[in-house]
Amino acid sequence: MRSVPSAEPRPLLLLLVLLTAVAAVAAETAPPGPRPPTSFDAATLDRLVRPESRDETIVALVEAADVHALPVLEALLEGNLYLGPTILVDREGTLQDALTGAPAKVDRDQLEQVTINNRLRRTLQRAVAALRLFSPSAPERLAAARVLQEDPAPEVLPAVEKALAVEKDAPVKEALRATAAILALNSPDAARRIAAVGELRGAHGKRLLVQRLEVEQDPAVRGALQDAIRNVDLAQQRAAMVGLLFSGLSLGSVLLLAALGLAITFGLMGVINMAHGELLMIGAYATWGVQAAFRGSAFFDWYLVAAVPASFLVAALVGALLELTVVRKLYGRPLETLLATWGVSLLLVQTVRVLFGAQNVEVSNPRWMSGGLALLPDLVLPWNRIVILLFSAGVLLGMWALLTRTRLGLLVRAVTQDRRRAAGLGVRTPRVDLLAFAVGSGIAGLGGCALSQIGNVGPELGQGYIVDSFMVVVLGGVGNLAGTAIAAASLGVVNKLLEPWAGAVMAKIVVLVFIILFIQRRPQGLFALRGRALEEG
Repeated sequence: MRSVPSAEPRPLLLLLVLLTAVAAVAAETAPPGPRPPTSFDAATLDRLVRPESRDETIVALVEAADVHALPVLEALLEGNLYLGPTILVDREGTLQDALTGAPAKVDRDQLEQVTINNRLRRTLQRAVAALRLFSPSAPERLAAARVLQEDPAPEVLPAVEKALAVEKDAPVKEALRATAAILALNSPDAARRIAAVGELRGAHGKRLLVQRLEVEQDPAVRGALQDAIRNVDLAQQRAAMVGLLFSGLSLGSVLLLAALGLAITFGLMGVINMAHGELLMIGAYATWGVQAAFRGSAFFDWYLVAAVPASFLVAALVGALLELTVVRKLYGRPLETLLATWGVSLLLVQTVRVLFGAQNVEVSNPRWMSGGLALLPDLVLPWNRIVILLFSAGVLLGMWALLTRTRLGLLVRAVTQDRRRAAGLGVRTPRVDLLAFAVGSGIAGLGGCALSQIGNVGPELGQGYIVDSFMVVVLGGVGNLAGTAIAAASLGVVNKLLEPWAGAVMAKIVVLVFIILFIQRRPQGLFALRGRALEEG
């Protein structure tokens, strides 16, 4: 007969799994290394409470990294240390022996509180932070390292070096390395000061380096300090330039989303739609509505997945209604189209005010769009701007595919190049106009969805982008997607490069004057859309 495996080893297996889990938890909460041996005895405690020997005793405890003294030092700092039959610590209202921790039944009226002055309080704060570097909690060790960076003192350097030697957590270790360098900057040893300068060269240590340069006498150390300061300045300049370029491209991506719809409605159809900014606003409010529907659900962080098509569809429907009721009757009359769509823009703004109020509404970023990418020590690129940049590139690619790889794109190009001949060949030009206008309006809605992630959403959202959008389309070349993308990126970068020197308003004026002069020399823009109808016009 086949023997059946015994089930007895299963409890042993469960026990091993349990022990492994306990060991893993213990490893996560364990201190960075074995605690240093203690010399904290009754004699040391007696010297600690005597004013004449208190300072050197604290320094000795910190140099020895004696964590056993930490509870007593904390009690002294907080005013909870008392003199009585023995030296007592008040822990949460209970008097205990400072060395043994044994409860003490003593009349509080017979105790004398150990008091300290402000100078000693600051020394104690540094000493407590230095001994907390050996805490079992990594966040507490990191906070202690940052405290010592803000208030450096040479006497805590031995404790920092001991903590650094046994530290395992990477962020804490990096903070301890910077702390040790800051403290070593005041070392009497010139070699240690030069090593500290090298460590601070890549960190946020310019202020400390400049302060040390003012008092440094050693020529070799002064040379290292001056070289390090120059390197930090160059790094900050590079970070500032990269930041400006990224800000310019980010602004350009927003302008591109705002102008892509106009590339169809104005560039290809010749309609001056002054309500285009309000279509951006409608897309932003559609995003807010989707966010409100997802709020409180487990899928809130993914509400943008639903908001993108929703903003496109809502803006496209409003655009189609606008084309059917207003624009269709005014083709070929650009001035009347401008006045009519301007009136529609006022109507849309007032309608939104009545429905949602005049105040801005809040659209929050999903968690995966919060924070930023630390590209350089002094440069963090926000994730929401990065996502919008990629989103703009995706919308541009989708629009290119629509116009060059689909039947609708073929019909739009045919009507644009020669409307009468296209109609003679059987193309239903009114239907093409309606679809093209709806698509252009839907893309404006996508722009509003993107804008909701970087700014306030209110009834006047789109009014700040309508003029810039027309400038992008005219500069890039009427109806040319590549020109629109290049013009949007160029205007964004130029605006951001000029703002630090000329200010935001003057930068816009300079850009506008440049565009006017450029159009005078090249009326067709960067790239001209050629066609029979255009040539005949």
